[in-house]
Amino acid sequence: MADKKATSPLVKLAIDFGPLIVFFASFKLGDIYLATGTFMVASVIAMIASRVITGSVAPMLKVTFVIVMVMGGLTLYLQDETFVKMKLTVVNGLIAAVLLFGLMTGRLYIKMVMELAFEMDDEGWRKFTRNYVAFLVVMAVVNELIWRTQSTDFWVNFKTFGYMGATFVFIMAQMPMMMKYMPDEDEKGGDV
Repeated sequence: MADKKATSPLVKLAIDFGPLIVFFASFKLGDIYLATGTFMVASVIAMIASRVITGSVAPMLKVTFVIVMVMGGLTLYLQDETFVKMKLTVVNGLIAAVLLFGLMTGRLYIKMVMELAFEMDDEGWRKFTRNYVAFLVVMAVVNELIWRTQSTDFWVNFKTFGYMGATFVFIMAQMPMMMKYMPDEDEKGGDV
């Protein structure tokens, strides 16, 4: 097993969001089926790049990869764009279910994933998990409403920009609560 390597945040962003950008560009240049195929290829490249550059593949990237391959494969094989449009709902639902299960059984899975980025006490992680589960469920419902009632072009724009914007707003809205549960400088064990 390879050791995790120090990696620039920009490189991590490129690995995480590169496939989405490729999906969007491919859709604008072609159609949903071209976009789905290139998204699948870009997801394979992102997995390889993550392993080579960072020394590991994040659990969420692995889960998303499997869902992209299954839903994308069904989209291409059946020539039915429903499956690729439902991918966001499936991913959000799965993550929400895992986080809720963890919360109900006393496991803070989100802390394991994000504790390098944020330092909070367990009460803060519990509240953040609860709020994130609610956000994921709402966004799954929004995705379902949009793809079922709007054009494919509108849905692609939502998936690419609307979802990221909503996630940014959610994280910013959580900052006051997160700061409340972050340790003071004195509690961090500074120089004595």
